[in-house]
Parts: sequence; C-alpha cells; structure tokens
Amino acid sequence: MSMALDEITRRAIEWDCTRLINQYTLLNDAADWEAVAALYAEDGQMARPSAPDKPVIGRDAILAAFLARPARAARHVVSNVVVDVISETEATAKSIILLYQGSANPDGGLPIRDPSGPLIGTYTDRLCKTAEGWRFAERIGGLDFAP
Repeated sequence: MSMALDEITRRAIEWDCTRLINQYTLLNDAADWEAVAALYAEDGQMARPSAPDKPVIGRDAILAAFLARPARAARHVVSNVVVDVISETEATAKSIILLYQGSANPDGGLPIRDPSGPLIGTYTDRLCKTAEGWRFAERIGGLDFAP
C-alpha cells in the first residue's frame, strides 16, 4: 500500500512542478511580472538564458529585473519537461524553450516577429515546496544556439 502512496505522491509532485513551469511561461508572455516573481522562493535565484552567468538573487530583485526589462512581444514554447523528485519538498527539472520575439506593429495589428529568431535553449530548475506551494529555488537558463 505504501508503494502506491509513494507513486501517487511522486506523480503529484511531478505534475505540480510541471504546472509551475508552464504557469511561469504563460505569465512571462503576459508580462505579469509580479506574478512571475511570486513563483520564486523568497531567496530564489534566476539567470536568464541570455545571461546564465549573471544570477539575480531574491524575489524582490527578480521582480525589479523583470520590471526593468524593455517592453516586447514574446511567446515562449516549453517542451520536454522532465521533473525528478528528490523528496516531498525538493525536485529538479529540465525543459527546452523556444522563444519568439517581436516588436509593436505600426498599424496596431499583430506584433512583427523578429526575423533573427527564434531562440532555442534550456532551463535547469531546482524547485522547493514552500508554504505558498511549489516555487523555483533556482531557475538557470541557457541558449543552445548563438543568436
């Protein structure tokens, strides 16, 4: 019986962490920076795929980094999400990202896609369960191809 409970718990954690990764993507594309920052643990850290060696540490600093970003049209596609459960409060994950970027259309229509894109990369995550639920303890991005 405990094996079934362990399997159920493991799958629930995998799903919760996968949902966190997908939620991050949707909120990022919506430029809802307060909600994006709230997906990090208070002492969480983030490094963008374009700057993996420049981590931003702490939820407040992460929010400030997103707020300082110039406005842009973006659409992230995340796939190949694999979550490895370490314990009931810790997990790691890896996923592939595809990022399309664009600029405002002068006629007010759909944004104009950047012809140099898309960018392709990875996220490597450490996830932790907090009183608020599953959060990113660390989210490190990296590019797989030069822009």
